[in-house]
Amino acid sequence: MNSDPLSSSALPRPDIGFIPTPADAMAAMLTLAELTPQDQVYDLGCGDGRLLIQAALNYGVSGVGVDVNSQLLVQARDRAWETDTDRQLTFVQGNLFEFPLHRATVVLIYLLPHLNLRLRPRLLTQLPPGSRIVSHQFDMDDWPPTHTLALAQSEEDSVIYRWDIPKRLQVFERPSICS
Repeated sequence: MNSDPLSSSALPRPDIGFIPTPADAMAAMLTLAELTPQDQVYDLGCGDGRLLIQAALNYGVSGVGVDVNSQLLVQARDRAWETDTDRQLTFVQGNLFEFPLHRATVVLIYLLPHLNLRLRPRLLTQLPPGSRIVSHQFDMDDWPPTHTLALAQSEEDSVIYRWDIPKRLQVFERPSICS
């Protein structure tokens, strides 16, 4: 038996079916993320890769798309090859709740609220300070977003949220005072 947590035998069933992000919401997410070519973008639950591929085409980013659905990942890899972004992007079959996030500077998500909340502790502990998280449609409960954008004329009533990972407070031991 394979003990690798990212192996296909260890992958959970998807918590939600694939719902493509509308084109206007994709553009708004990428704008709100304030992407630069230096960014390493992770799309968790990437589906067919359209959002990550658009980020690579428009902003020159590199990135990783993670999904449990192997058929959607084939589509993502094919699209990356067709758009000549396959050298910038990697698509991995994996569990987004176990996938290492340390190298990401931007994380893109379109997940249900309970999945965002389940992911939140990993985002806060693994992402470096200054990293951005951008979510289509769903917030993270009591963690207020840094930015919110409502799309007035969207295909659906879309709201885009962005959170910035704060600088971590360093805790120092107070020196003892000798008398």
